Amino acid sequence: MPDISSRVQESRAPRRRGGAALVSYVLPVFNEQDGIRHFHEELVAALGERPEFTFELVYVNDGSTDDSAEVLEDIAKNDRRVRVVDFARNFGHQMAITAGVDEARGDAVIVMDTDLQDPPKVSLRLIDAWRDGAEIVHARRRSRQDTFFKRATAHAYYRLLRSSTDVDIPLDTGDFRLMDRRAADELRRFRERSRFVRGMVASMGFRQSEVRFDRDERFAGETKYPLRKMARLAVDGLTGFSTAPLRMITKLGFAVLALSLAGICYALAMKVLRPEITVSGWTMLMVVVLFLGGVQMLSLGVLGSYIGRTYSEVQGRPLYTVRQVISHDAKDAVEHAVPHDAEVGFDGAGHGR
Repeated sequence: MPDISSRVQESRAPRRRGGAALVSYVLPVFNEQDGIRHFHEELVAALGERPEFTFELVYVNDGSTDDSAEVLEDIAKNDRRVRVVDFARNFGHQMAITAGVDEARGDAVIVMDTDLQDPPKVSLRLIDAWRDGAEIVHARRRSRQDTFFKRATAHAYYRLLRSSTDVDIPLDTGDFRLMDRRAADELRRFRERSRFVRGMVASMGFRQSEVRFDRDERFAGETKYPLRKMARLAVDGLTGFSTAPLRMITKLGFAVLALSLAGICYALAMKVLRPEITVSGWTMLMVVVLFLGGVQMLSLGVLGSYIGRTYSEVQGRPLYTVRQVISHDAKDAVEHAVPHDAEVGFDGAGHGR
């Protein structure tokens, strides 16, 4: 097995081919067999407008259960710029992005989805902004062809997250962005398992800018982010970058205590001042018990989310497992066909271990 430390250090040096800057695309794929060829054709056509750069395309097959892996392997056979990171199982979109960034070797790294909701031509504008000096370029959605529910919840969530954390997370952005080599290497040092990549990138600093674009509908298939996965990502983002839920429990506790004291004072006052009045307490008792029970369960749920994150981290398991890396260059494929997990870990000084 190759020495991981040397590979990590090697990857931190810019890779240039013939003097041209190398731009890497990280492209997560999950059950996109119907649209992946069309996406690749559109991306290749867009890249043809920037002959001054060289490109590598890192597709990450996130345990697809359709024929996506076979389609990607065929694409790799016909395009020397393509490498396919094939997960041993489904690890999720955020892990697929992580694996792609770990694998990418470019002077700049662009992350985008492969469902054509993020138009490939917009990525050229990210490159232009990078060339003008930005180290991180976010693609901000000016409009999006989603349901009203998804637009409304996304709008509310990002503003809630931004107001409750010290991290300036750009509004109306997803994972479509460009990172300079230095920013990409810094992101590789973030090895937590409950990942919210867009928050991690925003927290790193660097010179950041944005490019606005209109998001299209999916070219084919159905969304791979149903409500359940969106809710989980939202919780990961909130608990990963904010302690506001914990502070909310404290405030709620004080509020309940104040209401309880008010109720006690009322009961004592009625007992002393109007002893002839007998008030049935069953209804009030049930309301109080149910209310306090709900508050306690909610509080336990919030605490459980943070404890669960801690438990997941201390287990120290691999972030993901790679079955193989498919490349037109067989030597390159053999070199990278080890379970990346990331074998790539980092100590506090940023060195591989």
